[in-house]
Amino acid sequence: MSRQLHLSAFLGPYGHHVAAWRHPSTDLRTPLFELYRRQARIAEDACLDAIFFADNVALTGAPTLEPLTLLSALAAGTTHLGLVATATTTYNEPYHLARKFASLDSISNGRAGWNLVTSDNAAEAGNFGREEHVAHAERYARAREFHEVVDGLWRTWERDALVGDKAGGVLYDPARVHPLGHRGEHFAVAGPLNVTPSPQGRPVVVQAGSSDTGRALAAATADVVFTAQPTLASAQAFYRDMQERRAREGRGPLRIMPGIYAVVGESASHAEEKYRALQDLIEPKAGLALLGRMIGNVDLSGYPLDGPLPELPLTQNGQRSRQQLLTAIAEGENLSIRQLYERIAGGRGHLTVIGTGAQVADRIQEWFEAGACDGFNLMAPLLPAGLEDFAREVVPVLQRRGLFRSAYASSTLRGHLGLA
Repeated sequence: MSRQLHLSAFLGPYGHHVAAWRHPSTDLRTPLFELYRRQARIAEDACLDAIFFADNVALTGAPTLEPLTLLSALAAGTTHLGLVATATTTYNEPYHLARKFASLDSISNGRAGWNLVTSDNAAEAGNFGREEHVAHAERYARAREFHEVVDGLWRTWERDALVGDKAGGVLYDPARVHPLGHRGEHFAVAGPLNVTPSPQGRPVVVQAGSSDTGRALAAATADVVFTAQPTLASAQAFYRDMQERRAREGRGPLRIMPGIYAVVGESASHAEEKYRALQDLIEPKAGLALLGRMIGNVDLSGYPLDGPLPELPLTQNGQRSRQQLLTAIAEGENLSIRQLYERIAGGRGHLTVIGTGAQVADRIQEWFEAGACDGFNLMAPLLPAGLEDFAREVVPVLQRRGLFRSAYASSTLRGHLGLA
């Protein structure tokens, strides 16, 4: 079989555009779980690799649901779709997190993935008894050890440890269940885990850091990397760098999946109309808040909206890579603050494509064949409508071109991704 694309979809209550909830077609009455369940059904019917739930442990936009609870419920209504949830290493403990993801993996019969993040949102600190957010370097040092503990706990059970010998009175073989005995700078964890492995062995690990520190963490820990790359050249450079880093780590395949903000229409003009309709709904206050948080938890309210982005010090507590990306976009395109928040209101700095299903498929194929990615993570402008557009108009084009599956060949997320 020729090399195949990997496609996943970000979930969200209403869509990824900052004004999605204001759109006339957006359903604000249906309970959130039902909205998420519809999205999961659309994604599985389209044979996507996974759905992805981004998360914060603070109120930063529309109210949402706790991801592991949500994905455990969605697991019962799906059979093949991968289920990836964000969980921060900054405001969690490794044993709790390892146990929860192993449980989701077992419930879903091998379809769980953990999006390993360090909290970039300073508002989260106040929910965990801290006056100040944890500094960037400390967050990443904790994250590296956090992953070491979680991965170690997932490996404490050998696959044949559960023997179930009723006659001999042996439920599991203690010689095949190993203590962890971890003692490090941040954690001391005895182990073993009290959840047995799923059919895929252990959950898939996803990472989204694009700073130098984040790339090093991803190369050492992740199976999949999500990244924001607005141009083909930047995506190609990122792909080469990450694969070189991975080779130095001596680990197996690393799947690179940039985000794509796709507005799909029946014609190019129809797609542009849909794009403009959402842009016209942006409230300056909401756009400014989004930009301020993404550019390093900076209050931009004191600056003229139609003036230039002020010179900012390198963030110590926010997303360094996103701050650098957005600053470069503003400088390279000579954008005002207003123009910059309008620019990122939907795509957040990710690749943005507006057009027909064939035009969107063309761009996906171009990046895939040019060595810029292994696939994409869809950020639909409206949900579930934008995901339905993508599944109906883009996926069949990719299938006809032999780039994407028409049926699942595996029942696990590792299988979908071609990982051991």
